[in-house]
Amino acid sequence: MEQDTLESRADAEVLAKPPVLAILTIEDDLQLFRGNLSNFADLIRTGKEQGFLVYVLTVKQLKFKRKQLIGYTHDERTNTWMSQSFPFPDLIYNRIPLREDELQPHVRAKLAACQAHPTLQLFNPKFFNKWSLFKWLEKSKTTRPYVPSTRRMLNREELGLMIAEHSYLYLKPVSGKAGKGIMTIKVRPGNVLPYRLKVQASKKSLSYNCGTLSKLWMRVKRESGGERYIAQQGIQLASFEERQFDLRVLVQKNNRGQWDITGIGARIAGHLSITTHVPRGGSIEDPEKLLVSVFGQEQARNILVKARQAAVVIAKQIERGAGMNHAEMSMDLGIDEAGNIWFFEANAKPMKFDEPEIRKLSLIRIFQYSRYLMQTKVK
Repeated sequence: MEQDTLESRADAEVLAKPPVLAILTIEDDLQLFRGNLSNFADLIRTGKEQGFLVYVLTVKQLKFKRKQLIGYTHDERTNTWMSQSFPFPDLIYNRIPLREDELQPHVRAKLAACQAHPTLQLFNPKFFNKWSLFKWLEKSKTTRPYVPSTRRMLNREELGLMIAEHSYLYLKPVSGKAGKGIMTIKVRPGNVLPYRLKVQASKKSLSYNCGTLSKLWMRVKRESGGERYIAQQGIQLASFEERQFDLRVLVQKNNRGQWDITGIGARIAGHLSITTHVPRGGSIEDPEKLLVSVFGQEQARNILVKARQAAVVIAKQIERGAGMNHAEMSMDLGIDEAGNIWFFEANAKPMKFDEPEIRKLSLIRIFQYSRYLMQTKVK
């Protein structure tokens, strides 16, 4: 009887301790660690409000045999970062910001050890690969209709086959981020130089006209700089004031461990840009306003409902394909001129949404889902 009382008291003490979440990033020579420091500060503050102990932990500082680890916390009064000792985490939120950092052997080994750890919960285990995303989504009858025709762009012949099927193509780096390196090809039959290639520069696009497939391929190879690319069927997106737009959807797991829509934003392409990404000259707009202006009130409402449903179904299939636990992802959904929904991209480590209500809920959801993981682990 006395033993049972001691055990139940011990269980109560474990439950009474605040859950510990470590934001995992990588060390840096010029500053303490890499990543979006203001995002990390927001996470620490929100975690405290939600009853969590949150700190920043670098890959080098993560040592599995220690009960206490050296990490970093943020002082809001002085806006400074300081190192101190923290308990070994219950949960690890992977925010290593660069793909090349995550691919380093010692980083991959630590992430694999997190996955195999008996008590540690790791979510957002690694960046997505664009080719893998499309392969996963094509496997399911439910998600296949949202996926534009996509091929690996391995050689001139592969590009030629895509051009024969589609006169408008997007070329995207497999490991690209925020619209960097995207190109488009438009075929204009009857022109002396029928292939028009556009290359996304910092905030505008550069154009090249080519007379033959061989010359087009040579220019594409030069612009790709040896990176691996996919070629994708171009979709004629709906446009507002002659500027194309798409929807940016944030999907996160909620307090029941289920995928849910945190919010939907819209991004309009810059006047000289071929992408809607804000760093490439795009701008933020209200999705309902854009859709109503193009499709009218009733169809706009239907499109938004379908977009929400599509995003949840796509998130489930991506997680199934990845075979790993994710807490969140953002995705780009295009709406064509007929109102159909297309999937373009998903990001395993979403950037901060600028819309205040989406941003606020996105922070809270991280801890709602973390609490769900902790409760299911205790049970």
